[in-house]
Formats: sequence, C-alpha cells, structure tokens
Amino acid sequence: MLAHLLQVKFLQNMVVAGALLAVACSRPASNVEQGVKEQILHLGNGAEPQSLDPHLATSVSAHHIMSSLVEGLMTEDPKTLEPRPGVAKSWVISEDRLTYTFTLREDAKWSNGDPVKASDFVYSYRRILNQELGAQYGYMVQALKNGKLYNTGRKCLGGLWLFTKDGPPKVIAHPEEWAALDDAGRKNVLAALDPDDEEATGKCILCKNHAKLKTLDWDDWGRCKVGARAIDDSTLELTLENPTPYFLELLNHYTFWPVHPSTIEKFGARTTRGTGWALPGNHVGNGAFTLEEWRINARMVVKKSPTYWDREKVRLSEIRFYPLESVDTEERAFRSKFLHHTNTVPPHRIDWHKQHNPELLHLDTYLAVYFYRFNTDRKPLDDVRVRRALALSIDREALVEHVMRAGQQPAYNFTPPGTGGFTAGPQFQSNLPEAKRLIAEYLKETGQSTLPKIELRYNTSESHKKVAEAIQAMWKQELGIDVVLDNQEWKVFLKSVEKQDFDITRAGWTGDYNDPNTFMDMWVTDGGHNNTGWSNARYDELIQMAAKEGDKKKRKEYFREAEGILAMEMPMLPIYFYVRASLRDKSVKGWYPNVLDHHPYKYVYLEED
Repeated sequence: MLAHLLQVKFLQNMVVAGALLAVACSRPASNVEQGVKEQILHLGNGAEPQSLDPHLATSVSAHHIMSSLVEGLMTEDPKTLEPRPGVAKSWVISEDRLTYTFTLREDAKWSNGDPVKASDFVYSYRRILNQELGAQYGYMVQALKNGKLYNTGRKCLGGLWLFTKDGPPKVIAHPEEWAALDDAGRKNVLAALDPDDEEATGKCILCKNHAKLKTLDWDDWGRCKVGARAIDDSTLELTLENPTPYFLELLNHYTFWPVHPSTIEKFGARTTRGTGWALPGNHVGNGAFTLEEWRINARMVVKKSPTYWDREKVRLSEIRFYPLESVDTEERAFRSKFLHHTNTVPPHRIDWHKQHNPELLHLDTYLAVYFYRFNTDRKPLDDVRVRRALALSIDREALVEHVMRAGQQPAYNFTPPGTGGFTAGPQFQSNLPEAKRLIAEYLKETGQSTLPKIELRYNTSESHKKVAEAIQAMWKQELGIDVVLDNQEWKVFLKSVEKQDFDITRAGWTGDYNDPNTFMDMWVTDGGHNNTGWSNARYDELIQMAAKEGDKKKRKEYFREAEGILAMEMPMLPIYFYVRASLRDKSVKGWYPNVLDHHPYKYVYLEED
C-alpha cells in the first residue's frame, strides 16, 4: 500500500514538473535571446530617419541605417576609425596632395548584381553638387576642385564662368548671346578681358540675366572641369581645391557615398527629391546589407547582402532598427530584452543602471556638442547683447550634474576638446551680473520694460524637454524672460530648422570626421547647416584660410580666432559636450567605443557571453 502511495506521489510530482516545464517552454524567446540564435540584431534608433538618400539625409538616425546599405571608397577600422579600403582597394596620392587616384575592386557589386564603376562615383558627386537637388551637405563635396563654383550655381559656358550677385551687373556675355557667337565673336569677347584679372579670365564673368543663372545645366559639369573623373571602369581620379589632411576620412561620410545611377533615373530626374528610389523594393545599394522593410514609426529591417564583396566576414543575418523617440520607452524595451542596444539612456535612469546594471551601461567619449541656435533675423535675438545675455546666464555645471548626469562637460566654446588634436579652451564664462547688465542696456535703449516672450523649440525627447525646462527656469529666474516651450516631431522639426522658422531651437552636432573643420565650417555665410541668418566676413576668411593651410600650428590659430568670434557674436549657444550614454547587452560583440560612435556592422555579431 505504501509502495502504491509513493508511486502515485511520484507520478503526481512528474506531472507537476512536466506542466511547469511546458509553461516554461511555452514562453516565447525574447528578441535578445532569439537574436543570438539567428544573428538578428535589434537596435534602438532614436528618431525616424527623414530619408535614406545619402545625398539628402542629415541625421545620425539616418546614418545608422545607411551605413549598413552603402559603402564608399573608404571604410573605417571599428576600433580606431583609421581609414580602411572600401570599394577602393588601393590609392595613390600625388606629391602635392591634390590628386587621389583610386583603384576599385573588381568584385564590388550593387545589390542588383551590377558592378560598381568609377563612373558611378562621378555621377554621385555631380548629383549632390547640382544646385537643383538642394543638398544641405553639398558643401562637403566642395572639397573637389571647382566643386564650390559648380555647387553654388555658377554657369559655365564655353570655358567662361557666368554668375550673378547683388549690385549693378557687369555685362560681358549673355548666355544665349554667347551660345550664338562664332569662334571669332567669342575671341573678341575674351580679348576685352584683362588677362591679369584672375577674377574674370576664364573664371568669373558677370551676367545681366540673373533669373536664368539660378540653375545649372547638367551638361555644364564637363565644361566646369570639376575634379572628379573616371579614367576607366576601375580607376577614379579626384582632384582637390586645396590639400585636405582629413580627405580619406571625409570619404567615409555619406555625402561621398555612391548612388546607383540607373535606379535614380528609373524613379525620376537625377535632381528630383523624394522619388521613392530609396524605399524597400526599389533601393539598390552596395553595402553589407540590403533594405527589406520600412514600416513608418515601427521598424526598419536590413538583411545580409549576397552580392557584397566582403560578405564572408559578415556574421549578422539581419538588423532591425526601431525608431523610438521616447527614451523612456526605449529604456523599458531594453530591460524587457526587446533590444540589444539603445540609442541613449534617460538621464533620470543613469544612476539606477550604475547601481543595478553597471556592466550594461556605457558612458563613452563622443565627438559632439549640444547647443541652441538663435534666429538672428528675429527681434530681440537680432541684438548680440540679448544673445550673449542668454548664454552668460546659464548654469551649465548644474545642468550637467543634476539634469544630464552622465558626465557631460559644460561647453564654453563650440568645438569639443581634443578634436583632431585641437582644443580651443573656454571662450567665455557664465557671468550673471554681466548678463543682467546687457539686458538692462538693451531694454533702456529700445524703450521696453521687459523682453517679449521667446519661443524655444525642441524635438520630441524627454532629455531635450528636461534641458529646455531647466534653461527656461534659469532665464525666468535670473533675467525675468518668459520662454514658451514648443515640442515638434522630428521630421517637422527638421523642416522648421531648414526654413529658419523659429526663435531659438535645440540642436546637436556630431563630428562627421575627426577634425575641427567639421564643427567650424557650419557657421560660414549661407552654410548648409548655419540656419541662423548670421554672417561674419572675418569668420568666413578664417575658415577658408584653415582649409588651405598645411601648417598644423597656424590652422589651430585660425580656428581659435574663429571660436572667439562665435563667442563674441553668439549666433548659437553652446551648452555641453556629449557623452554617448547607451545600454548594450553582453551578447553584442565587435562593438567598440569611439569618438564618432561609428560601428561598422560587418564586424558586429551576437554570441552568448
């Protein structure tokens, strides 16, 4: 009897154990767990990218995805960011460092199987430099010889540069008139020019027909002799306007990445924006992955490319990017094992993770600055005294210690310290008495008792909101200024910045390459990312001189003087230098910290720790 009871009890225990096991087995594996098995990487990506066209995209969120889909002439070492061969397997640099001759890989292919040719790169540079495309980053490709002349809309006819500018025009040759002239007639026009006038001979000819010179004919590329030519299918020659010490690093920026010519032409004109060529089913890239899915505000999926030249090194089968603008949602997704890696960490959760997940929390040096843009075309921000007062009244130390909490550095200049070996040092300090004096002086001069309300705009993010609220409180308490906060969705926000439709707007700038120029050249007159209305002739001159200067010491002197001008005129307000805060599961391998936060996915893989 006892034996029978023991047998029954044993069977009952086995049933219970089996039921528990069944329940455990029925629990679906998390993204993190399943991802390790299938080599599928799940990444938080911050905002939804506005475009995956490398000639139109302008955001870090877009770069994360595009870097998996497209490869330029160069790639990067995943640890040091030193240039490595990409589509170009080798290159030769001329003694004067102006001409780079690249030899392309024979096995480099587009995702549709077409070979990647030198002419594809020439096509791509012609496209992004064409004024009709309106690429914000076109100025970066102006490093090519005559690239700036072409990009800024000058028209080249018969070897003459024709351009417009304000003021009475000097009539040398009308485009239609020039085209109608025979050789003798053209010689007569040229004979009227001063051969010693560098501004005129063969370069710059003013034309009275302003309207017709606002756009540039596609066929003018050859006449203008921009420094990019395909010697043959596998040989590309690039000639620079000036020696550029960081040119190889620059080639890894997406503005220099190629697009597939026949795909661009299939979906519209080469300079037409938003044609749909960069959508799933249409996109043709040459990177380690191909675009498979784009569900707006949900996820983007890329899969390992079977045509990529170095596909044997690619271990991931798939990457899924999630556009989670709410940093709190992203952090919760990580804790629930939905994500392998987050784009950032909410400031108020950093201390918790330091205590509970120190091995998963990463606080890395980052080549980036957080700042506010001023619209210098709007009152009262058109007055430098108001802008300086706003900058001088912010307690940056309190902001980074109590709001951000990740070890950010207060910023009293624009370029992060140590960028390409350059440190500007503080160009100003917080000075509340001086800030109050400047506001009082402005109010007295303008006959006002208080400043009008000022709108501060930021894009959807809890961290941006917290910074804005803190600064709003400081300006109210210390200067008596009423600041209205305005939150916009990312894509809408970008458009308002581009149109300069704001009073003050938050911004962040991540270096495109490790050189001070990537920070300083954005503030030149009419720069693609200036968007402030501010202009300073001496500043423009300094940046131009720095671009041409080979002596490192002199270059630093130019940049330091330029930083001083920014601090005095304050078209933007530097707040802090970033620390890249992220959460990363221990299964993610081949992901190394670096100052640009670039992580070539061909080296990344998943493995149980």
